Amino acid sequence: MLDIKFVRTNPDAVKENIKKKFQEEKLPLVDEVIDLDEKFRALKTKGDDLRASRNKKSKEIGKFMAQGDKDQAEKVKAEVKAVNEELESDQEKTREYEDRIREIMMRLPQMIDPSVPIGKDDTENVEIERFGDPVVPDYEVPYHVDIMETLNGIDLDSARKTSGAGFYYLQGDIARLHSAILAYARDFMIDKGFIYCVPPFMIRSDVVTGVMSFDEMEDMMYKIEGEDLYLIGTSEHSMIGRFINTLQDEDQMPIALTSYSPCFRKEVGAHGIEERGVYRIHQFEKQEMVVICKPEDSKEWFDVLWKNTVELFRSMDIPVRTLECCSGDLADLKVKSLDVEAWSPRQKKYFEVGSCSNLGDAQARRLGIRLRGEDGNYFAHTLNNTVVAPPRMLIAYLENHLQEDGSIDIPEVLRPYMGGKKTLEKVKKIL
Repeated sequence: MLDIKFVRTNPDAVKENIKKKFQEEKLPLVDEVIDLDEKFRALKTKGDDLRASRNKKSKEIGKFMAQGDKDQAEKVKAEVKAVNEELESDQEKTREYEDRIREIMMRLPQMIDPSVPIGKDDTENVEIERFGDPVVPDYEVPYHVDIMETLNGIDLDSARKTSGAGFYYLQGDIARLHSAILAYARDFMIDKGFIYCVPPFMIRSDVVTGVMSFDEMEDMMYKIEGEDLYLIGTSEHSMIGRFINTLQDEDQMPIALTSYSPCFRKEVGAHGIEERGVYRIHQFEKQEMVVICKPEDSKEWFDVLWKNTVELFRSMDIPVRTLECCSGDLADLKVKSLDVEAWSPRQKKYFEVGSCSNLGDAQARRLGIRLRGEDGNYFAHTLNNTVVAPPRMLIAYLENHLQEDGSIDIPEVLRPYMGGKKTLEKVKKIL
């Protein structure tokens, strides 16, 4: 959320930013919020003057009563009553202005970083760098579900019966591999100096609106019926929400956390929750990294975060590339974002496995996360990045480590988490 003072003094810059994000329908909101802000501030000033006048008149009442001049005292009482009625009326208008101003400010997009490429949607994202050589083997690479089924590792039919499309049962070595990747990612981040956390998997509405835009909320979040609780779509929501309405000492920055959680997403508008796949699903697990820092440090931390993900994937011999998200592909709260994509030998292209985002002070301003500095208090910056989300990671992993005989090679870094196994072999289906 932008600072209203910034909007008031830089309306042209705010409008230009909206145009860069191809959200021209929001342009009238800038003039509207500036007008409302002017009226709001005028009413506040008027209110201060009225209260000062009321206080003065109240003192006069006592003076006239002491002098025995009851008629004059009653006259002044009537004037005080009129002032109170006017204040009450103005306070109602002030609340209306304040509510509408906040509503508009929650819809205006964050100012994007000057380095962000301008583009309308994700088709105009820009490749930055590739890590590892993408390989297409001489033999056929089957669809990821077919690979899992040869290892007796997935049951989609039963999941459709119990839960519907977008759910799955993992079992056997595939379930173990899923857990191994999460455990390895956890330890990888701990070794990087991040504090490991397991957060609440449900959050209240004031946290939801603090960490994401209204459009994202509608498309992603599952609401718990009858309660002010939502299932988290990523642990970032709960992790950032942890600091709502807090004042942290700036000399304690940065706070670098890595968190595990299940994630729940409606995936509204996602074309085709695949009947047989686990690429776009309603429930999955993820290891996340979250940083709260001083504003001047957020750019440096942005690079640290995405490089952690690249290093993790390369340690498992999976080729990846990084993409700079263009202006039209940025969610409204993001200043800058970079996707990490893994190589798919079957599709002969890269696909998204993680996203790193710098949100500037957008979440901190909405949630009231401030830092205490020598020159006063100010809003922190927040960042987040996917360490690994195993369903998509499993796709990349299985395709890149599939051997010609159908077995799966296990890289050295994962073997301690797989009981020392070096390969996964085809097994007879038992369930």
